[in-house]
Amino acid sequence: MFKREVQTVADILAKCLREGGLETPLMQRRAIEAWEKVAGPIATRYTGEKFIKNQTLFVKILNPALRSNLSMSKSQLLANINAEVGCRVIVDIRFY
Repeated sequence: MFKREVQTVADILAKCLREGGLETPLMQRRAIEAWEKVAGPIATRYTGEKFIKNQTLFVKILNPALRSNLSMSKSQLLANINAEVGCRVIVDIRFY
């Protein structure tokens, strides 16, 4: 009888993503999608485009008062987004 190495589907999928170089873009996409949950419904209503460049999340905020309020709580937002994703994907958040 042969001894087989049994792996879960999640392990195999993670290995394939890592080997294909798709793990980081997937985590970045999850971080962008986590913005709505972390920031809340009011901030989401005044949010424009969101994108990641060089491990920095750029978020367009349409309300200047909300932009200054969010910039004061930047470190908490950063920690919550990374916790939501499950790894440290984002290093900085920039509001414009």
